Amino acid sequence: MRSTISRSARARAWLVAAAVVVTSLLSGCMLFSKPPADLDYSRTRTSEAGRYRATIKPEGDSIPTGKLQRWTLHLETATGTAVDVCDVTVDGGMPQHGHGLPTKPRVTRHLGNGDHLVEGMKFNMGGWWVVKFRVASATGADSVVFNLSL
Repeated sequence: MRSTISRSARARAWLVAAAVVVTSLLSGCMLFSKPPADLDYSRTRTSEAGRYRATIKPEGDSIPTGKLQRWTLHLETATGTAVDVCDVTVDGGMPQHGHGLPTKPRVTRHLGNGDHLVEGMKFNMGGWWVVKFRVASATGADSVVFNLSL
């Protein structure tokens, strides 16, 4: 009994399968590549458009893997005025692995003097992570990105 699938359909199926395998192999190679050499790992950064200066302060000062953490995010304007009234969203992930954070961290309290409590931070493995805070206040909307090496 002959297959009803045409020769060209079988060839296309093999090409798709080969492309999936090659893509998987190439993305797997990213796991072993090193992060860019010029990354800034400082805990105080200026936002992308220069509106804010932000500082991350992990609880206990270290950033462990596999443990839920609380951070304090300190925000001030470019001129040094504390930013208390604002909306902050948190995002991040591992650029080399192509996945985001394993949790959904968020600001749970505004502590005053530009400090904001961020709860739910968690990193499930070592490596290069980025954490991005999007800030919206009377000063404007902007984002600040932190690089972490765990």
